[in-house]
Amino acid sequence: MDISLLKTFLEVARTRHFGKAADALFVTQSAVSARIKLLESILGVELFSRRRNDIQLTVPGMLMVRHAETIVRGWERARHEIALGGEGAESLAVGCPLDLWGILLRDWAATLRRESPQLVLQIEVQPSEILVGRLVNGLLDLALLFEPPQIPGLAIRQVAEIPLILVSRCDGCTLHDIVERDYYMVDWGSVFARHHAEYFPDIPPPAARFASGALARDLMLAHGGSAYLAEQMVQRELERGVMFRVTAAPVIERTAFAVYRPGDEAHREMKRALETLRAIGRDHEA
Repeated sequence: MDISLLKTFLEVARTRHFGKAADALFVTQSAVSARIKLLESILGVELFSRRRNDIQLTVPGMLMVRHAETIVRGWERARHEIALGGEGAESLAVGCPLDLWGILLRDWAATLRRESPQLVLQIEVQPSEILVGRLVNGLLDLALLFEPPQIPGLAIRQVAEIPLILVSRCDGCTLHDIVERDYYMVDWGSVFARHHAEYFPDIPPPAARFASGALARDLMLAHGGSAYLAEQMVQRELERGVMFRVTAAPVIERTAFAVYRPGDEAHREMKRALETLRAIGRDHEA
């Protein structure tokens, strides 16, 4: 059987939407529909009940989810271990959004490679919603996220508290001047947005909005401005005097979470990965 049929089935089961599944899999919606029809034909059952704007798993579909997850996970593990070309080789597939790579995962990967040189890391940077889908479908072992998914069957562990500070290209400007002019709003998640609204209830519309702090930092370096960023992202710029911390602005903390499948923490490589993540997180909090 083509493994893509099972991956497509799991993505539709997760999103309950053919179009969203197609986006996550980087295929057309018609390809998703064709794969589901072919899988149903092979199994001789309907996996989804389809009504207008309402896609639900049938009883056979519910049963199929567990088996499909096991098959896909086993296939990906086998494919990766064979590619490593060795008996006893260990691997770990990890994903995170762009900002968490520079803030936390880069140091984690360097530490883990130094302490466990036999471990082969497969690392990808993706939007959070895609990472969750790949984790659920067995394509990732571990995802590092700001917003933990509310999905049954996933384990969530807090690994770091990341302080976000207001930084600016303007040295000596007042807090009022900074948020009134050339202020960039970074989407650090719902918790940040709530605290930001409490601290700055009357702030005018920002000059720009960014899904990534790294993008806001790049624009600041090129054209000036200010934004809330993690200190790790701008440490060199602060030391060189290219950017300046706005000390009058409150610090807003964001929590980073490790998300994985329950039971995986018992595996040697996952246990080591989680312990190293927490140690790196404590270093950043200090």
